Amino acid sequence: MRKLYLSFFVFFFVVAVRAQEVPEHLVGANCTSIMVGKQASADGSVITSHTCDGMYRTWLTMEPAADHKPGTMHKVYKGTMHTANPKDTTGMKLAGEIPEVPHTYAYLNTSYPCMNEKQLAMGESTFSGPDTLVNSNGMFLIEELQRIALQRCDNARDAIRLIGDLVKQYGYGDGGECITIADKNEVWQMEILGEGPDKIGGIWAAQRVPDDQVAVSCNVARITTLQRNNPDYFLCSDNIEEVAMKYGCWDGQGEFVWWRAFLSDYAGGKNHTEREWYIFNQLAPSLHLDLEAEELPFSIVPEEKVSARKVMELFRANYEGCPEVDQIANLKCPVTHYNDEGKVVTDTMVCPNANPWMSGSERALYNALKPGTVTFHRGIAMSWCSYSTVIQCRDWLPDAVGGLCWFSFENPGQSPRIPIYAGNTQLPKGFDLCGHHGFTDEAALWHYRKANKLSQVRWGSTKKLMYKHILQYEDKAATELPDLEKKATDLAKNNKMKNVRKLLNDYSYNFAEETHKTWSEMEHKFWENFWTGF
Repeated sequence: MRKLYLSFFVFFFVVAVRAQEVPEHLVGANCTSIMVGKQASADGSVITSHTCDGMYRTWLTMEPAADHKPGTMHKVYKGTMHTANPKDTTGMKLAGEIPEVPHTYAYLNTSYPCMNEKQLAMGESTFSGPDTLVNSNGMFLIEELQRIALQRCDNARDAIRLIGDLVKQYGYGDGGECITIADKNEVWQMEILGEGPDKIGGIWAAQRVPDDQVAVSCNVARITTLQRNNPDYFLCSDNIEEVAMKYGCWDGQGEFVWWRAFLSDYAGGKNHTEREWYIFNQLAPSLHLDLEAEELPFSIVPEEKVSARKVMELFRANYEGCPEVDQIANLKCPVTHYNDEGKVVTDTMVCPNANPWMSGSERALYNALKPGTVTFHRGIAMSWCSYSTVIQCRDWLPDAVGGLCWFSFENPGQSPRIPIYAGNTQLPKGFDLCGHHGFTDEAALWHYRKANKLSQVRWGSTKKLMYKHILQYEDKAATELPDLEKKATDLAKNNKMKNVRKLLNDYSYNFAEETHKTWSEMEHKFWENFWTGF
């Protein structure tokens, strides 16, 4: 028992030491979303995605479809993002009620609700914008707008229009937010702000990603000019310029540029962060996009078709090996090891203790020893991530099978992705408990967090094994899903939806259990490595 207590003490000490202090100017820079049009994707999928970076709830459920009697009201809440489980109401506040509709769709209820049974899918990224536009009396926060749209809509354009109508009628009470909305045919980027403290309402603009292109949203307003005469690619409220002039966001001179009017602090006067720049350069290196440029394109044509696995790979990016933004490139030391011929050699290489998720105190220590050693760069994969999603919408499959959410807990650079279908009705064990309310093996988050945090202590020595297992489960899914989806599709064609749901539920459950076992084994291996000194 003493040994067990000691292990937990050491573990929590490691977690505390590894905890990142977020630079002040990036406190709100919490999410990344990558969007892929159907002609830009490797298989014809439409893709949206989301890294939920921050201390948001990690429990998730599949909420069932429902029928509602006339006169039923839907309750709208604020404060749903930090509860411990689906029944917890701590910190929640009733913001108001709106009339219910006769039928609502089933949906995947993550902290930011993300996919429904009709293959409507969403990602999210906060860009904040001017504080002067915020009206906290508005009924809707962004996550509740996502929830209502997923319950009531089966395509992106209807979702955008519904959200616009709700904002106009009941008010938007959040800071600047972007939601990336995909269906089986197209994907849109919708950016929303309040209308000022004296007005219940809001302003919003939505731009469609061309089918052959990829777009990225990383905590910065990205839309440029508003083309109201082009509704196939632009939808927006009619009050934007008026509100911008009223609050000094635009002087009324020259062309109105959305991102300049509602500038985000995170990018320092640009319409992009280093994440947009990095992702675009990975997908279209021949463009030679400049990190210091004032403006990057809203979207780009990738040089190769983009698969869901490529998006997962981009979500693992921590900039190791990228000279412009590599945080650990200067942390070098002599390391003695055996070469391929079995001889002992000493090389100068990045220290195994160096990792791209080091804490602020570690950065300060290195820079105190030698100024300029480490410059913080906000990567895509962050250790403060609660969960992330990569969602495919596929029009050649029944909705129950075509909507596929690749779900991952914790740091997207270290955790496996578990397939969850639009037709799932149950989720794996432990998914209904938040992992942020103290250690518990009952919460699925901790199935991965323990190994992930331990690995960061000697990332140079542990990452090879961790990446091996991440790719192992991607390969497993790539091998098994075609047969699973064919079986489910055949059952759906024969109207055997109960069998479809069981098939999908069982697969997600078993897949999650296998990854849990593997990450537990890795955790034990890392403890053994501590004992032997790696």
